Amino acid sequence: MTKKSNKNNMGGHGPSITKKAYKNSLHRLQVELVKLQRHFIKCDDKILNIMEGRDAAGRDGVIKRIVQLLSPRETRIVALGNTAVSEIN
Repeated sequence: MTKKSNKNNMGGHGPSITKKAYKNSLHRLQVELVKLQRHFIKCDDKILNIMEGRDAAGRDGVIKRIVQLLSPRETRIVALGNTAVSEIN
């Protein structure tokens, strides 16, 4: 039995989207994260986010996208060996 080739099959990856759609979605999510940060600052709460993965897992890119629009005065990123920790005050 042979598998049919599918042009949309990216070898186990999800369906691809255009760069424009990706950037629009990313921007909307980043704006929501900024709103969340402002809410937590107002309520004097904190968020702790722990990301664990191997060296080539894409952790750095994910962290970069998460903190891209956040206030650097209120966001701390700490690398602990193979685990990165970001805290939003």
